Formats: sequence, structure tokens, C-alpha cells
Amino acid sequence: MAQHIDGPLYYERMGRTGPVIAFIHPNPMDQSCWIFQMAHLSTWYRCIAIDIPGYGRSPKAVSGLTIADMAEACWEAIDDAWPDETAILVGCSVGSRIIPYMYDQRPGSTAALVLSGTGYSPTREFAKRRIEAYTANGLDYRWEYTFEDLSPAFRATPLAHFFADLFAQRNHFADLPTIIHQFEALQQPEPDDHFEQIKCPTIILTGSEDASHQRAFALKARIQGCELKVLPGAGHACAIEQPWLFDRLMLEFLARHGLFPQTPPR
Repeated sequence: MAQHIDGPLYYERMGRTGPVIAFIHPNPMDQSCWIFQMAHLSTWYRCIAIDIPGYGRSPKAVSGLTIADMAEACWEAIDDAWPDETAILVGCSVGSRIIPYMYDQRPGSTAALVLSGTGYSPTREFAKRRIEAYTANGLDYRWEYTFEDLSPAFRATPLAHFFADLFAQRNHFADLPTIIHQFEALQQPEPDDHFEQIKCPTIILTGSEDASHQRAFALKARIQGCELKVLPGAGHACAIEQPWLFDRLMLEFLARHGLFPQTPPR
């Protein structure tokens, strides 16, 4: 089992046939933020959405937690569902920090990386802000934080409030110390060649209204052959805001690399 985590991670599955796609969620959400992708992409793929430690129904973590620990635990969840499978790895925000570590641990088992809500950020000032906010406000901060992951226009919609309420209603499953340990892990720098060593097909899907948007181009430059597509008007959690475009761009990317099992949908 992965170190510093008190047991196997919780996950949901959808789809009975096709290649495996694993979805890793952002803070402050849980695996259900991928509801649109799970419902849609399970038409062609076996999909698994995983709760990272401290969120959803996954167990707690202890001090010393690292991103590599979370990456190993995510592989363990995939192995539990489908042993010895190659997987397409999809992340948003912290999920996009975890999946390059998953690639590093099992490059031969990683078919492709789909990164979103991310960019190259060597200073990691965001982690300190989040630790301070969670320390001051507790788990109730999740509701407010959800809106920060969304574009200004989307924040005002009933759907945005639906998702914020959904995550907050699950606070009794969440663990505040674990969430803080996770942000402490996010403060640690990656190895110098962390992104340069990625050799599998990779794409960044970035919302134009995401605070990380401009940093996404710097990240693209560090990953050999990396593609980048913009979702105009979308925020950090662009898969929630524009699932029709997120899914289309992802499927087109997978088809270009021979990873779509049929003729791409129109």
C-alpha cells in the first residue's frame, strides 16, 4: 500500500468495455466532478474516477504525505478495478500534479496524459494561501473554494451552486488535516526534469478564464510534443463548465494517437 495513506482510495466505475481512463479530481471537489465525462466517455471506455485522500470516501493521510504517495495510491485503485491494465490518465489541478508522477512510476502503463486546470508554477504560493484558508475556516471553506475553480460567468449559474452544495454536503466524509497535508505536499518542488521526461502523448486543456491559463503555455514548452487547446470562457474546472468541448477535444486527441477504439464521433 502507498505510504502515509490509511488504506485504499475510494473510486467509482462506469463502462464495461474499451480502454481504461482514470480521472483524478481537483481541490476542493471529489470524484463526482467528472460526472459528465464518466457518463459520456463510458460509451467507448472503461472509466474510473478516484477520490484522493481526505476527499469523498477515501481514507485519511498522515503528515509526510507526498504527491508520489497519492500517485501510487491511484495506481492501486486502478489495479483493484482492472489489474495490469494500461490507462489514459486525466487530471484537473492537483489531479494534473498527480498524473505526471503516475507516469513516472509506470511509464509503460500510461497510454496518454490529459492535463487541465494547470500550468508551470515553481513558486507554489497557492498552497500557502489554501492552508491558511482551510486552517481559518475549516471544511466549510470547500463551498466558497468551489466557486474559485469556476469562471466568473459560470459562478452565477444554478449548476455552479448545485456542485458547490454537492461537495459541501459530503463534508462529513472529508478530513481537514489530510487536506492540509495534501497542500503541504503540493508545496514541495518537482525534480528538475520532471516534465521533460514525459514521453507519452500529452495534451493540456486550459480554460481562458483560468488563473493558471498563461502558465499552461510554459508547462506545454517543458513537455516534449505536448499539445494545448483552449476552452474559451471556461475557468479552472473546465470539464464541468464546458463538458461538450472538453470531451470533444479529448476524444480528437486520443483519436490522433490511435487511442480511440472506433471512428471519432462528430
